[in-house]
Amino acid sequence: MKTYRDLLIWQKSIELVVDIYKGIEPFPNFEEYGLKSQMRRCSISIASNIAEGFGRRSNKDFRRFIDIAIGSLFELQTQLEICKRLDYLNDEQFSIYFEQTREIERMIVAFRKTLN
Repeated sequence: MKTYRDLLIWQKSIELVVDIYKGIEPFPNFEEYGLKSQMRRCSISIASNIAEGFGRRSNKDFRRFIDIAIGSLFELQTQLEICKRLDYLNDEQFSIYFEQTREIERMIVAFRKTLN
C-alpha cells in the first residue's frame, strides 16, 4: 500500500460522496443549509479522515482518524433515516445509500482491527 488512494475503503468512501451529492440534489431548497449541507460534510469527512489518518506516522494516530470516520459514517446513516422519514428519499433510494454505508462500516471496522 503506497498511498491512501490504494485503500478500498477510501475508494468506496469517495463513491459514496459522489452518490450522496447527486442523490440529495433534488431535496427542497430550504434544506440547502440544513440536511443537504450536513450530509455533504459527513460524507466528505469519512473519506477525508481515512486519507488524513493514512498520512500520520503511527497506527495509533491512524486508528484515531478511523474512529472519526466511523463517527461521520454513523452521522450520515442517521441523516439518511431522517430523510427517509421526511419522504426526501423513497425506500429504494434509502436502501441503496444505507447499504453503501453499511458496507463501508464493515470494511472500516475490519481495517481498524489490522491497526491494533
